Amino acid sequence: MMERLEELRLDEIHIDDGFWNFYRSVVRDRMLPYQWEILNDRVPDAPKSHCVENFKIAAGLAEGEYYGQVFQDSDIAKWLEAVAYALAGAELPELEAAADQAVDLLRKAQQEDGYLDTYYTIKEPGNRWSNLREGHELYVAGHMIEAAAAYYENTGKRKLLDLAVRMADNICRTFGPEPEKIHGCPGHPEIELALVKLYRVTGEKAYLDTAKYFLDLRGTDLSRERYEAEQKRPGFRHIFPEFEHLGYDNIQAHKPVRMQKKAAGHAVRALYLYSAMADAGVEAGDESLVEAAKVLFDNVVKRQMFLTGGVGSAADGECFTCDYDLPNNYNYSETCASVALMMLGKRLFQTERDGKYMDIAEQALYNTVLGGMSLKGTEFFYVNPLEVVPEQLAANRTLHHVLPQRRKWMGVACCPPNIARTVMNLGSYMYAKDPETLFVNLYVSGKTDVSMETGCARLEMRTGYPFEEQVAVKVTTAPGTRMRLAFREPGWTRIREVRDAVHGRTIPVKRERGYLYTEILPSGETAELSFCIPLRERWMQANPRVPFDAGKAALMRGPLVYCLEEADNGKNLAKIRVDPDCKAVPGPDIPGGERSIPSLKAQAFRVSETEEEAWLYREFREESLEPFEIRAVPYCMWNNRGVGEMRVWLPVVRKTGACNICRG
Repeated sequence: MMERLEELRLDEIHIDDGFWNFYRSVVRDRMLPYQWEILNDRVPDAPKSHCVENFKIAAGLAEGEYYGQVFQDSDIAKWLEAVAYALAGAELPELEAAADQAVDLLRKAQQEDGYLDTYYTIKEPGNRWSNLREGHELYVAGHMIEAAAAYYENTGKRKLLDLAVRMADNICRTFGPEPEKIHGCPGHPEIELALVKLYRVTGEKAYLDTAKYFLDLRGTDLSRERYEAEQKRPGFRHIFPEFEHLGYDNIQAHKPVRMQKKAAGHAVRALYLYSAMADAGVEAGDESLVEAAKVLFDNVVKRQMFLTGGVGSAADGECFTCDYDLPNNYNYSETCASVALMMLGKRLFQTERDGKYMDIAEQALYNTVLGGMSLKGTEFFYVNPLEVVPEQLAANRTLHHVLPQRRKWMGVACCPPNIARTVMNLGSYMYAKDPETLFVNLYVSGKTDVSMETGCARLEMRTGYPFEEQVAVKVTTAPGTRMRLAFREPGWTRIREVRDAVHGRTIPVKRERGYLYTEILPSGETAELSFCIPLRERWMQANPRVPFDAGKAALMRGPLVYCLEEADNGKNLAKIRVDPDCKAVPGPDIPGGERSIPSLKAQAFRVSETEEEAWLYREFREESLEPFEIRAVPYCMWNNRGVGEMRVWLPVVRKTGACNICRG
């Protein structure tokens, strides 16, 4: 029988961390109020949302036409979920009042039978559930249910939960194998993981059964027959005609879920689906679902993931493509896809107790997810390239999906609230527990109150991670408490030893699947543990089957990927060459407006100016190179100092003994 590790309540986790205080305060104090203004169309120089107005029209409080994407309702749902996490253990009266106002509006727009979707209520009232492939009704419902569960768990308020229960009951009455029900599943997975979440909150097994029904049906002949029958109905129209050419893999309906071995199709849909498979598999005791999710996770991270934790290479369909197809300048890497990869990593860790899953969650978090927001918190990336030349983006229409700077909002605005809910839900990734073990996944300063089966404890952590190596953990256990700690040892380093300052000794640890397990801590005492996570700078190399990175290297330190920007290294970054034997070292902090940006420096080389003559091609000869000190900044902080070139992967040249920094 599979057992899932338990998350700690967010109000048990008090974050007080130099790195994360900045990001969380930006999200809490700027991003969430800003997004509320956007949703109400009160930011004049930003694209229109109309999300709140759609609900007012559906509720009969205003007149007008539906505006926006068919899934526009999900923007306010994810915003509400983010607010719920922000309110955990915090007093934020203005934000809470706005959220309560939104909840009341949603309740007024909900139909008598529990149905809630403003697109079909306003624009196509007679076509409910008539386009499961493209209609996104169940996707929107899933985000509403997730928001409701989070709002109830973190505020104790039931209004939104009651709304979600009515929605879920309507879905359970509507879908299923019974003759009187619709036998079909949605084109965009999301409802499945939401129903499992609602099952965990309410204990209502019908929600778990319906989630598993959708998973078991997906990819079968019966599911595809439903889609085909929909398209044959009189008056049917494609909501997304630009995607008509895409196959069933784009909606994860090409194979039954247990038969899928390779990630394919729309990256966000895929990873939401795999997350639901992990969730439902554990709750229903179906190991085949969890095993299938593990196989797909391995394919993603070993063959289809960018160094930054970005996934989904192709703009056409926002899709996975094939193994090792990882272009740098025209990749897609939607921010939401990295959020979904974090979700999957956390779920598989909770089931498997294997640190490799949290390694990937951390990699996606510290690079692509944080990179999706500006340091101001009011501009966002949807697409996350690894190489940018602004002039090319302006002139080449095949690169139209890649932008050289973040936007204030988007016509498809799924990413901004997804970033917000992830950052404010950071605590759920930091810790997990079983009856006697507390797992420490992310190294974030603060204090945490832990309730174990045998008692309770307080854990206080101090660290400068991800820029500093030292971690200090003070643990005070109540009398009678039986507890041990499991520290994640990142796959890119090795923790040398864990010291106990109170008793002046090295703590015996057992290494197992990416964790260092301590012995049972003394009951009723305080232990002061410390260790070092070596954050060595390292030049990374891609598999030779990744043609875009052949003969190139990329710089990492700890979980952070670094990049070069034009602001520090001049134009034409393509002429810079690096020698991986030349060590990178910390450089001075760079003013970044909202906060300083840490940097690394390294001795490198660039093509001499004399080489830049007016020729396009010539007979090959060795390049004339001159020494050049590069400055690299964390990828997550790029594009906060104006528009300019950016590059992660750099051509390699071997210049043994030429590194002044190494010698110095």
